[in-house]
Amino acid sequence: MKQITVVIVGMGFGKEFIPIYQRHPAIKRVGICTRNRKTLDELKAKFNLDEDLLFTNYEDVPKREDVDAIHIVTPVPEHAKMTLASLNAGKHTACTIPMAMTVEDCAAIVAAKRKANKVYMMMETALYTREFLYGLNLAETGQLGRIQFVRGSHIQDMSMEGWDEYWKGFPPMLNGTHAISPLLRINNTKAETVVCHGSGRLSDDLAKRYNAPFAVETATFTLKNSDVVAEATRSLFDVVRQYRESYDVYGTKMSFEWEQLQDEEHIIFDGGENARRIDVPDTDALLIPEIASFTKREKIDDPNHVSFLQGAGHGGSHPHLVQEFLAAIVEGRDSAVDAHIAANYTCAGICAHESAMNNGKRINIPDFEK
Repeated sequence: MKQITVVIVGMGFGKEFIPIYQRHPAIKRVGICTRNRKTLDELKAKFNLDEDLLFTNYEDVPKREDVDAIHIVTPVPEHAKMTLASLNAGKHTACTIPMAMTVEDCAAIVAAKRKANKVYMMMETALYTREFLYGLNLAETGQLGRIQFVRGSHIQDMSMEGWDEYWKGFPPMLNGTHAISPLLRINNTKAETVVCHGSGRLSDDLAKRYNAPFAVETATFTLKNSDVVAEATRSLFDVVRQYRESYDVYGTKMSFEWEQLQDEEHIIFDGGENARRIDVPDTDALLIPEIASFTKREKIDDPNHVSFLQGAGHGGSHPHLVQEFLAAIVEGRDSAVDAHIAANYTCAGICAHESAMNNGKRINIPDFEK
């Protein structure tokens, strides 16, 4: 098996990936990059990391010939710049969501990936949660029947202490992939057009930061080669609700609805007025044994990190992301969330926000596969 040296950039929830990579048999060495030297030293000791793979300056990482892959887990405004630097240096590249903040940057990343002929993967946790993988199996095995409608939401209070300053007033759909990508993946398609409406008003202080006034944005998407319409709602500030990152799917034989409250259990509808609550199974059996245990919530290294105080530990998705990224590298294939797919998922949200800012104008979402 090919042995891979990977450097993880960003030690917020990025540090959760260190032990997963270390346990994976395809990994030769793991390095990390963070501006904070104290954090670097603490993690070096905790995970027994090699000194020569510790970085405080990202620009030094792509220059290293012995680094095969870079996994970017940094603030959103840095994603495009860092991804392009990695791909242009000929590195396999994984990046947390979203791919970028503009359509132009998404297009540049798609082009850079094709030129580099390396693996790119957007590490979308929503596509590898135990809840989504359960519903995807229902769809792929025909248990849902013909899908008639899908709906997603991502409601979050980002006024909670611990979020970076740039999040304040961030337009809801500008980073909409958690609510959008499950709807597209379960239909095995991409978004073609979007109509989005903004609702409510942010406080003046928040609204002026991005010149975006809406507290909530709700979008409807038409899908490529499908008669299904997908609906997604996103909110970040000035709305009171427990964190909810959900998808619902309605079929001719069965439907699945996300729980209203965390740990309340989801609902299956399977005919007539029949309804039952279910506790979706863990997904450890889908993973190689070395990293299967990392689906468990108790394996989260820092449960007090703001990403896990909201979101219940990303649904056990982390080892699945690592397994798919490394498998694509070893097998010489594109990842399941390749650049052209990630660009569609990301630009669906970017275009939705554009629509909301233009009174619900229908916007065509670029097709990056052409």
